[in-house]
Amino acid sequence: MIQINNPADCCGCTACASICAHAAITMKPDALGFLYPEVDKEKCVDCGLCEKVCAFNDHYDTGLNLEKPLAYGARHKDMNEVETSRSGAAFIAISDYILEQGGVVYGAGYTDHFRVVHKRATTKEERDEFKGSKYVQSDMTGVFRQVKKDLRDGLTVLFSGTPCQTSGLNSYVGKRLRENLFLVDIVCHGVPSPYIWRDYIAYLEKKQGSPVVWVNFRDKQKYGWTAHKETFKFQNGWLGKMSFTYLFYKHIMFRKSCGNCHFTNTKRPSDITIADFWGWEKSDSNFNTDNKGCSLVLLNTEKGRKLFEAVKDRMNTFTANLDDCLQPNMMHPSEIHPRRVKFEEEYARKGFKYVYFKYGEEGWRYKLRILLQRIKRCITIILKKNNG
Repeated sequence: MIQINNPADCCGCTACASICAHAAITMKPDALGFLYPEVDKEKCVDCGLCEKVCAFNDHYDTGLNLEKPLAYGARHKDMNEVETSRSGAAFIAISDYILEQGGVVYGAGYTDHFRVVHKRATTKEERDEFKGSKYVQSDMTGVFRQVKKDLRDGLTVLFSGTPCQTSGLNSYVGKRLRENLFLVDIVCHGVPSPYIWRDYIAYLEKKQGSPVVWVNFRDKQKYGWTAHKETFKFQNGWLGKMSFTYLFYKHIMFRKSCGNCHFTNTKRPSDITIADFWGWEKSDSNFNTDNKGCSLVLLNTEKGRKLFEAVKDRMNTFTANLDDCLQPNMMHPSEIHPRRVKFEEEYARKGFKYVYFKYGEEGWRYKLRILLQRIKRCITIILKKNNG
């Protein structure tokens, strides 16, 4: 039976729970809301399938991968799609094609007041909920089994997710059903806590005196593609924030396995990889001068290459040198904050507001640090003038 002795060894993909024919494994949340498998020993028959299906390791399947990914910059020709997507809307072009062929698309959406979950879409309207990054780990409960059912029913399936999710699904589905499954992963920086996100929304609603009705983790239309600023729409108005973003880039609320990621390389566990193309100007300096966004697209398998060729005419594209588009998380995992364990302990004991103000950008520690930096800059300027 599967045993998670070190939380950093589990990404929460649900492959183990999905493959268990005896319902002996359930996914249970930890203090921050990250799901881990829990085995009911009375139901377990010790068949070993849960251990065998686990693909969060260095031995994940890359048997279909090209020797080297083919790299492209891409942007949808429909600017409305670009402006309402996170980067260049390459995923929209690909998923439109799958839906037009009668297939289904899976991606991250919302339920229960902005709780992030994976959903199934059969129309473009349903698929549009997947637009834009969700900087929270999505709940995959029941999704792998639904994907397998779709494949057995003869449907073409496009599944998008983090590389640990696509690796887990690939292992769970197996080679026999793989032909009609297209996997698309994102270059992932790390997945933040579902509970911190939940409590953050509740805190903002209390402060604003109104419920949140719409969220955007990175509002490109207001602040441009390169900015990372959250936008919240309440019933009584709008609010721009960077508090959750600040904690995100601090790496203090990531799942522990993010610091142990096995997929930070160019041997991707998917047919296609999509990301923001930071450094696009090295390949084509005229492509994104309006700062509307550019997608990096890596074609990792022959199947991925053929799919991209089928949708290429929907986008403006350019070829790129792979070495010019290596994002940091394609070379190494994010380094988990040294006080990550302390953060979780204090959240469990003292609650959201305590850790929010202690570690976030609204607390006195952050404000004092900014003040000291400003004083230091002023002193430096004065000394330069006096010495000059």
